[in-house]
Amino acid sequence: MERRKLATVAAAALALGVAYHVVFGANGLTVYQQKRNETQLLNLQMRELQQENDLLTGHVSRLQSDPNAIEHQAREELGYTRPGEVIYALPSK
Repeated sequence: MERRKLATVAAAALALGVAYHVVFGANGLTVYQQKRNETQLLNLQMRELQQENDLLTGHVSRLQSDPNAIEHQAREELGYTRPGEVIYALPSK
């Protein structure tokens, strides 16, 4: 009878040890959940960067082929004007 109790206690301790390892171990459920959350965050960032990349690719394409886009960019960034135009600079807020 004593052996049976000892074996039962040993089996229960082993089961608790395995359960602890499954939940909190190096590849346990908590680590899995953290990695899953990190993966979702990285996928979201990747989609946002892909959208930004698509916008910039379209902008580059327009600058390479559309003279009006080139003129608009030059006017915005460099302050270029056509002959006879006057630019009024308003104070920033």
